[in-house]
Amino acid sequence: PLKLISAFPPPMTYSESPQGFGNKSTVNNGSELPENAVYTVHNLVSFEDYQEGLAYAKKVNKPILIDFTGKQCVNCRLMENNVWSDEKVLSILKNDVVGMPTETVYGLAARIDSDEAIKKIFSVKQRPFFDPLIVHVSSIAQAQGCVSEWNQVAQLLAEKFWPGPLTLVLPKSAKISDLITSGLTSVGLRWPQHTTAQKLISQVGVPLAAPSANKFGRTSPTQAQHVRDEFGDDVFVIDDVASIVGIESTVLSVKSAVAHTGMTYQLSILRKGALLQSQIDEVMKNSNLAYSWVETTDKKESPGHMKHHYMPSIPLVICRNTKMKLQDVLDALNSKLALLPDEVEGVRIVKPAEVIEQVEFLNLPSDPALAARQLYAQLRISAERGAEAICFIQSPRHTGEMWESVFDRLYKAASLILD
Repeated sequence: PLKLISAFPPPMTYSESPQGFGNKSTVNNGSELPENAVYTVHNLVSFEDYQEGLAYAKKVNKPILIDFTGKQCVNCRLMENNVWSDEKVLSILKNDVVGMPTETVYGLAARIDSDEAIKKIFSVKQRPFFDPLIVHVSSIAQAQGCVSEWNQVAQLLAEKFWPGPLTLVLPKSAKISDLITSGLTSVGLRWPQHTTAQKLISQVGVPLAAPSANKFGRTSPTQAQHVRDEFGDDVFVIDDVASIVGIESTVLSVKSAVAHTGMTYQLSILRKGALLQSQIDEVMKNSNLAYSWVETTDKKESPGHMKHHYMPSIPLVICRNTKMKLQDVLDALNSKLALLPDEVEGVRIVKPAEVIEQVEFLNLPSDPALAARQLYAQLRISAERGAEAICFIQSPRHTGEMWESVFDRLYKAASLILD
């Protein structure tokens, strides 16, 4: 019989369908999945969409993947196009890279114990060696083996927020090469929530270094096809559902120091993400640990710290003046873009070759979490529609911590910001 498998959030759950739709009655811990399964995203699918997918599965008499990025079914595919061979992927990962799905964005993964594979990350991405890589683990114990100091704050936050979109920056151990950390003495560690990523890391047996699977400075991928569009046949990609978070993880530096009153900890957000500082602060306040928040201007310990990053293939302009008309935007684009430098911190600035006449406006949901989930995909779609530039109107309603994380990406992706 066909069954419903919830692909997110983990632990993976399933129930007999259709009467048991959405009922978290049985836990499947990533072992062998039932045959003839209908895969879906648990809390985004409507019952009508589910029935549509189930009818299609019965019609073709094959398992299918129902890929949801919002409230409606956007893609039904035969599961045979989604199956990846464990043996094939593990063989590739011996000394090469693989496109790996995570809940934040797709990553370009390599074993941390293969310098050849780590170098391949930098060459395939055209990434400078000064930009460190985040190491992905499948347990707290595995993370502890990657650091020279695993402190009480790291343990507390890992127990609370892992697996999930939080990267902890801690002093590295000898097993983490300088290639991974760009010569720094610290390393960023994350236990991803995505069950496929967890399974892959567990099967490999060592952590995987994995930046986003895109060319350096360009828009991050949230779908397997994005990675294929970026690298073609040069990178094998594990096909899975679209990334549910949609932007990169929150990067948190945790440093310990001995004060006259005892041990104290300095916390610093190096990169904003879906896990908010207020959420971390709430956990810390409920502990008996002494800590303080430190504003760090030098964020080289985190990837994505450059002024420009995540840039689409055509210019993106952020308009913070809601009174500007379309012609005002066009005039500003055509007069100011040409004056920009060709490159900043190794990132090529996207500028038009000719006069811009057609602009597409980027529309994002009012919910910042949904906006984050759709941001990169929408930037790619807008760039592919034939417009010569993309414009996003920033309004007073775009306030709050989660919107700050979204605008961290938008501002860095923008060629120009207009006031």
